[in-house]
Amino acid sequence: MRRLDWLDALRGLAAITVVLFHLSPQVIGDDAHLAVMRQINLGKYAVLLFFVVSGYVIPMSLERHGSLRRFWIGRLCRVYPAYLVTIALFALLASAGLLHWQASLRAETGAGVLAHITMMPDLVGVRGVVRVFWTLSYEMVFYLVVAGLFAWRAHRHSAWYAAALGLVAGLAGPYLPDALFGSSWSERRLLAAVLVLLVGLTLILQVKASAAGAIGAGFVLLPALNGHPSPASTVTSSGQGLLLLAVMFAGTVVYRWQHGQTGRVPAVAALTVVAGALIADQGLTTALAVIATFLLAYVFRTRAMPPGLTWLGRISYSLYLLHVMVLFMIPRVVPDLGTQALPIRAAAGVAYVIVVLVLAALCYRMVEQPGQALGRRLITKIDPALCVATQRAAPGTGRGDNTRESV
Repeated sequence: MRRLDWLDALRGLAAITVVLFHLSPQVIGDDAHLAVMRQINLGKYAVLLFFVVSGYVIPMSLERHGSLRRFWIGRLCRVYPAYLVTIALFALLASAGLLHWQASLRAETGAGVLAHITMMPDLVGVRGVVRVFWTLSYEMVFYLVVAGLFAWRAHRHSAWYAAALGLVAGLAGPYLPDALFGSSWSERRLLAAVLVLLVGLTLILQVKASAAGAIGAGFVLLPALNGHPSPASTVTSSGQGLLLLAVMFAGTVVYRWQHGQTGRVPAVAALTVVAGALIADQGLTTALAVIATFLLAYVFRTRAMPPGLTWLGRISYSLYLLHVMVLFMIPRVVPDLGTQALPIRAAAGVAYVIVVLVLAALCYRMVEQPGQALGRRLITKIDPALCVATQRAAPGTGRGDNTRESV
């Protein structure tokens, strides 16, 4: 058993939950789907679970690499290949008339293109090529903020960051501006261009710790002041955007507590604050489900995990990115599926799941793994001695660990 299988299992559970959540209206019907949502929002449950796992994994990855340059090469080679393939596949299907571009992308092509370069369409205010891209906006902001704190050597104070973000989200959220930088088309285009510049500078200025740190940490202002710049944004407010960052930092707090890098009292206090803010925003059932699932996996982290879940975890990024496109194709194969007899709906649902799993497995094998291998080669060329030293110092966190880093 690999020592981080529990994280793969969590990621696999989150991914298949998202797939089934998006499928359920067509299989069980809108009324039943909404009835379940009134009890627990499984879509948000899965996304929040992804974010907690990211919060745990990303700082570990950054500190394992030991440098911003190595971290960013690994990250970009991890997330961009499958992301770009998803966009290319959507464009191919759209050109064939099988899918259609979102209205906000057609209306604001310039802003949309620039926003997708940085993976931040939701925070710019344009709809992602695939709707699920909205979560990548917050993943990227988290990468930038954590990298900025690392550049300043202030990355170990995760409990303070989680608590502060949770408090601001919970207490000041209603008073924060939602569209300070992007309330109009021209502002969104300008914002997208500025973000491309700032992300580029962050990558270029990695050796200048003060500059890279200031730019990276400053990205926290984007969700704080521009969390819902337009109706195309999925996140409903800046307060909610900050809460998502707080949830990721909560995952970091667990990691630091586990490894003796923060005390019990500040860790428990920070996690309590974030949990309270999450309950207030998402409701008791959804928030407690996320907390209980992560806690259960953490308690049993040294035990063998279900192989099916760990396999799903390895292909979870491709599964998450690609499943919606396949879902959009269902009406072309089975028109009016929601009105068909239950056996037909069930059979269509099973066929859909099989197709998306096969497609995700192929993407993982043919796109993600070669991308990760490229990242390892580039890192080794940059500093082979440091690469060997890092692997010797941290057994089990070398080559195979790239497959574990969250989306």
